[in-house]
Amino acid sequence: MSDQTVIKAPELDFNTPQLLRYRKVRALKDKAAEISIGMGGISVILAICLIFFYLLYEVMPMFKPAHMSQVAQYSIPGSELASGASSKTVYLAMEEQAEKAIRVTESGQVIFFNVQDGSIVSEKTLSLPEGVSVSSFSESAIGNHLVIAGLSDGTAVIFKHSYKMTFPDDVRVITPMIEFPYGDEPIELDNNGGAISNVVLRDSEAALFVIGLNDKNELFSSYLSKEEDFLSGDVTLEASDVTMPNLNDDVVDMRLGPDLRWLYISTAHGKLDVYDLSDHEKPLLNSRVDLTDGQYQITSLELLLGGISVLASDSSGSVSQWFMVRDENNEYSLQKIRSFNHSQSPITSVASEHRRKGFIVGDKDGHISIFNATAQRMLLDEKVAEGEINHLNMAPRANFLMFENDAGQLVLWSVDNEHPEVSWVALWDKVWYEGYEEADYIWQSSAANNDFEPKYSLMPLAFGTLKAAFYAMLIAAPLAICGALYTAYFMAPGLRRKVKPAIELMEALPTVILGFLAGLFFAPFMEVHLPGIFSWLLITPISIVFFGFVWANLPAAVRHKIPEGWDPLLLIPWIILVSWGCFEMSPVIEQLFFDGDMRNWLTNDLGIDFDQRNALVVGAAMGFAVIPTIFSITEDAIFSVPKHLSYGSLALGATPWQTAIRVVLPTASPGIFSALMIGMGRAVGETMIVLMATGNTPIMDVNIFEGMRTLSANIAVEMPEAEVGSSHYRILFLAAFVLFLFTFVVNTAAEFVRQRLRTKYTVL
Repeated sequence: MSDQTVIKAPELDFNTPQLLRYRKVRALKDKAAEISIGMGGISVILAICLIFFYLLYEVMPMFKPAHMSQVAQYSIPGSELASGASSKTVYLAMEEQAEKAIRVTESGQVIFFNVQDGSIVSEKTLSLPEGVSVSSFSESAIGNHLVIAGLSDGTAVIFKHSYKMTFPDDVRVITPMIEFPYGDEPIELDNNGGAISNVVLRDSEAALFVIGLNDKNELFSSYLSKEEDFLSGDVTLEASDVTMPNLNDDVVDMRLGPDLRWLYISTAHGKLDVYDLSDHEKPLLNSRVDLTDGQYQITSLELLLGGISVLASDSSGSVSQWFMVRDENNEYSLQKIRSFNHSQSPITSVASEHRRKGFIVGDKDGHISIFNATAQRMLLDEKVAEGEINHLNMAPRANFLMFENDAGQLVLWSVDNEHPEVSWVALWDKVWYEGYEEADYIWQSSAANNDFEPKYSLMPLAFGTLKAAFYAMLIAAPLAICGALYTAYFMAPGLRRKVKPAIELMEALPTVILGFLAGLFFAPFMEVHLPGIFSWLLITPISIVFFGFVWANLPAAVRHKIPEGWDPLLLIPWIILVSWGCFEMSPVIEQLFFDGDMRNWLTNDLGIDFDQRNALVVGAAMGFAVIPTIFSITEDAIFSVPKHLSYGSLALGATPWQTAIRVVLPTASPGIFSALMIGMGRAVGETMIVLMATGNTPIMDVNIFEGMRTLSANIAVEMPEAEVGSSHYRILFLAAFVLFLFTFVVNTAAEFVRQRLRTKYTVL
């Protein structure tokens, strides 16, 4: 019996100082990594929350309600005249800074006073004949300070109140004055010397137009054409005859449009007549509408900023907005656009804002309401007096209002109403804007005209965003998913290692380059080769199927010369050849089927508008940018499907294609869905491609040949030009907020769907 050697296992000490030190260091590293990852996640969440609250901070002031507060109340300046002449107010207005105001009395007194305390700054008297008084008064246009006083002897005086601003010792001093730009001689209207009960004035570049009405409801006019001396710049006036219409009813009020064409006259029986004065010799009654259905009386007419819309107030406490609308036959008619309900008391005074489509209303019971025509809403309703509101006037900056009450007091109120044009209707609903034939969604934030009304509908921008994303995903999603499926499941590993990085490198291409190429190369190329583009889209898939069929039926000796899995490379020259053939045949196809001009055929025969930079161009460029993102994530998801699932399916008799469709794709569906959502988010937030590759026109049209404007592109274009704190500025932040919410909602829904898919297919 041989000796047996007993070998003892060595004793291992796992608590040596070196191992203890290693475990301690490792524990510290793990803890540091845990804390860093946690802080990183929290920082991301915190950053998203900060973005959310910052956008909300910039947006919320738009929805702040209007506010009024009384500033001063004092006796009407100059209400007691030593001469005993009438001190009844016929005109009241404030200057730009709301520091000085003007009051004109029935006796021709012009009183300038301080707005805050009513102290008189200066007094002047119009040169009126003995026994003549001011019987009517009117302003040429809102805020231009050119006014006309109709006199009791049938004449009228035109003057202008102006305010010189100086800064002695860095202190602002405003000096009011009166000017007579067309001379201080009265303009004769009624030859018989009847009192002018109503008068209107319009001063344009071409002419000065004055229309007066006497107590017998007879209209008189003075049309003075302007001729400017080229050398001296002096303006001479040349009178011409204008035949005025005969009126058959008592007139309450009248207004003249800025184009010197439309004359609006309201009657005592609630009718509003519109006369066309374009032909001075043959004025025509264009429209006659019943404003109150014979139930109420019209109290006044007022024009909104720009003079296109007329506001008719009545004794029921409501105001209606009307303007001329052109129909398809190029004929104009007066249309009621919207109504505003103030109160149950008769309206006594209406005043329009100088720079916005807003107006204020005062009634017999002392209520004042502030409205905005575009927003179609009442912003404020407040009782400010016990009696009737008279001569209601708004400061040019709409920050103060002034009126006379029944107690002989002048009352000054401050107004805080920064964003009256913002409402749900103005942002998301159709609005009937001046100059349009119907209500529509319009975005137009600026124009050269000072009377321009900004149009802030976000619907065209949201629609354009979804339209651009839809066409981009329509192109990118099938190509990326099919390419990823083939690369991950069917392609040879050696070829996959070259193709996948090459496609992923496309993601590094700057979008500004893609936009540049799309806008300056692809857009004009597509316009020239439009038949070739559609031929290529139709023929290329068919040619690929044809090539695959031919290749599959070639002798095995031929097919085996190409390593297995590398045969797709043969498609590259084939696709290039087919593409070249399509574009070369484009002129021939266009000549045979479209009379040599496919674009003209689309427009005239099919009624499809065509813009060079359109949704097809944007879809192709954005699709190219989105494909790498969707492809990479999808390919990883498909490649990560456990191989035993594929092998099991094949072992049970399924073909590779059946395995791919029924096993691999469902298992990888959570990752594929995530890829689509990330690609969708990329397309929605894309800026430069849309900015450079489309017409950037905010229209709502699904036509693939029309352009669009997206929310992100609009922010990029207009934010540098927006005044900080303005409605335009905050609405752009609102657009960013909408993008944020859209992305958040979509991602949340996507995560919910992804988790459901993961739960469903985990059993596999």
